[in-house]
Amino acid sequence: MKIPTHYIARNLWVRKLTTALTAGGMALVVFVFAAVLMLDAGLKATLVATGSPDNVVVIRQGAQTEVQSGISRDQAALIETAPEVARGADGLPLVSKEVVVLNSLPKIDDLTKRSNVVVRGLPDMGKTLRPQVSIVQGRMFRPGSSEIVVGRSVARGFAGVEIGQQLSFAARQWTVVGIFDGGMTAFDSEIWGDVEQMMQAFRRIVYSSVIAKLAAPDLFAALKVRLDDDPRLKVDIKREAQFYSDQSSSLSNFITLLGMALSIIFSLGAMIGATITMYAAVATRTAEIGTLRALGFQRGSILLAFLIEALLLAAVGGIVGLIAASFLTAITVSTTNFQSFSELAFAFTLTPGIVLSALAFSLVMGFVGGFLPAIKASRMKIVDALRAD
Repeated sequence: MKIPTHYIARNLWVRKLTTALTAGGMALVVFVFAAVLMLDAGLKATLVATGSPDNVVVIRQGAQTEVQSGISRDQAALIETAPEVARGADGLPLVSKEVVVLNSLPKIDDLTKRSNVVVRGLPDMGKTLRPQVSIVQGRMFRPGSSEIVVGRSVARGFAGVEIGQQLSFAARQWTVVGIFDGGMTAFDSEIWGDVEQMMQAFRRIVYSSVIAKLAAPDLFAALKVRLDDDPRLKVDIKREAQFYSDQSSSLSNFITLLGMALSIIFSLGAMIGATITMYAAVATRTAEIGTLRALGFQRGSILLAFLIEALLLAAVGGIVGLIAASFLTAITVSTTNFQSFSELAFAFTLTPGIVLSALAFSLVMGFVGGFLPAIKASRMKIVDALRAD
């Protein structure tokens, strides 16, 4: 015979205080576990969404980021003449030759604290290749001018970047004329201006990268072979989505390792708490266990009943922890990307996979914490259990 599930659930309700305390401990662990996964998912979603599946990024061979890269004008011209590169209605190649540098700005909440921001110089074509970007305040910068626009995250996190303000860098005054929305991508954490003006100001004679739109998505391999085989070009080419995904690897690994270490430490405490709770339940229900055995319930049924009780306890904690973690989606965090050494803003992201992983994690804690007490309960002898009443 199997012990009814409603009977098992009622035992948790009877012990409201211990159930709440134990479930609360598990909820805290699940909250931390889910928060780590959400932070990592938000980072990856922000950077991967930055890239378009039809775009490729070309940088200098061996360079890890655009800041470290350098591509000459002659090399850029060779890239844009490749037949795999798409052309617009006017016959011009859909190629954006860009320069990327870092500039330090004061944080809005602490003017003594500064952080690096990506400054990107790009031509009109660069804006065309980023359809997800739109101006939300002011206007776009004019080509050939010392005007700049700032991403939404930059406007929110740094001082002196309001429309009409001037930023001083590269021995020049740059006027902020607009704020753009990058569509929850890494572009939100950048400042944009005219590429030729940026190169003059920073005294750059080479581009940092070349962004090109493929004539067809399946032409990437052909373009890669063409560029690799050309002795005049010493470049690396990646799909734009893959390029930005690689930019998150170091920070993603750091978040994951640190978060998993904290989750494991906290989970040990939660499992010990669950074990103590279940042992206490066994101790206070010795006579009840004896009665169940006398009524014909087998050892396996007793074992299963206590395991289910521990799993229900863990499920409650897991659900509460997930509900608490879901509120984090309203928060945007800003930190330094270890790859580019620049400020990057991204939000916590809750996915179905994270929900399932967090619930599975809580159930594992419940199973481990309740296994030994369940074994003890199932091994009780009927006579000894009834005498304990």
